[in-house]
Amino acid sequence: MRDAGNAVETLNAPEGTGQFRLGRVRWTICAMLFAATSINYMDRQVIAILKPTLQHNIGMTEVSYGYIVVAFQLAYAIGVLGAGRLIDKLGTRIGYCVFMGIWSLSAMGHALANSAFEFGIARACLGLGESGNFPAAIKTVTEWFPQRERSLATGIFNSGANVGAVLAPLVVPWVALHSSWRTAFLVTGFFSMAWIFWWYRNYRKPADHPTLTGEELRHIYEEAAVQMGPKVPWLRLLGYRQTWAFAIGKFLTDPIWWFFLFWLPSYFSARFHLNLAHLGLPLIIIYTMSSLGSIGGGWLPAPFRRLGMNAVKARMAAMTVCACAVVPIFTAGSLHSEWIAVALLSLATAAHQGWSANLFTTASDMFPKSTVGAVVGIGTSAGSLGGMLLAWRAGWILQVTHSYVSLFILASTMYLLALGIILLLAPGLKKVEYAA
Repeated sequence: MRDAGNAVETLNAPEGTGQFRLGRVRWTICAMLFAATSINYMDRQVIAILKPTLQHNIGMTEVSYGYIVVAFQLAYAIGVLGAGRLIDKLGTRIGYCVFMGIWSLSAMGHALANSAFEFGIARACLGLGESGNFPAAIKTVTEWFPQRERSLATGIFNSGANVGAVLAPLVVPWVALHSSWRTAFLVTGFFSMAWIFWWYRNYRKPADHPTLTGEELRHIYEEAAVQMGPKVPWLRLLGYRQTWAFAIGKFLTDPIWWFFLFWLPSYFSARFHLNLAHLGLPLIIIYTMSSLGSIGGGWLPAPFRRLGMNAVKARMAAMTVCACAVVPIFTAGSLHSEWIAVALLSLATAAHQGWSANLFTTASDMFPKSTVGAVVGIGTSAGSLGGMLLAWRAGWILQVTHSYVSLFILASTMYLLALGIILLLAPGLKKVEYAA
């Protein structure tokens, strides 16, 4: 392992020494983040896929399911507040391992549950563990990528959410039908345990990485002097309009993704009478398209840049496109064709992930590296609180009305509202400048 001094020497190495080959180590790191996020969403979605089975086996109702989701999101919201700061303190290598370990054990712990209350406890523990994933991943992207590559890197690792959501309906029904629903929770939990060993063995900061070329290190650190910034107390961050712009954007739009994740299986079951053996294909199509949306959304600012826009205007243009693409989802609650529903939901989930990739990147646009983890933690907590409120209301709405119409109408409006608030609070995504 080389130290930072050796890294600096490599940066200054003359051309022709073989040191100036721009490598791909940063994309290997991105692949590890992609895998972690895929596992994260597999563990997260198991209960949604098994919901009809659990309703039959343990008497779970729409309201009790809503409370189970609330337990997860409340714990997630609380955990992510400390997760960002803890990861800033421990570093991404150790911090990621700690949170992944908690969520691995919690995911497997679902296999021991026999009631809605016990599932609520398991989900709360899972929420605490999973709260570290996105703060750690965003901080890793900030450490390993220059600003102009961050939205693409974020889009790539964020697309792991969709891959996990695709893998879950492939793996979970098969395991549940051939073994039991308890085994399904155990199988998905083992993946995250394996990832911990992979990450701990291979991850280092750029200056300490043994195979990083000098040119790639120069590429990564091209803006480091401007972006490192001072440490700032957590409460002080709440005094900045940029923090509130990011947090409100997450508060309004994250719940829609949670709704898609936790209720789409039961939507297809209730609306189109699809059982566990037939849920897989619609969900696989939807989340495959959302994965493409995540990568495409991360790439989308590039063509706007080629049209002459600066980085900020290009990012906001991309977010506007994504916000508009969600609007047609307002019709989903009254559709009679499952394949039209699949098409609209594919567009909406793809647009959400494209929006999310760019929204995450606004944190590193507006804040220095030293506080990105904490800011993302604040925003992610706000998003989880919004998801908790939506889950609480969704359970009661579905229990009383047995209709998804009002929920899809709500989903169609949130992105344009969030975009307007971001533009109002943080025009131009102005960089935060800390007073002495």
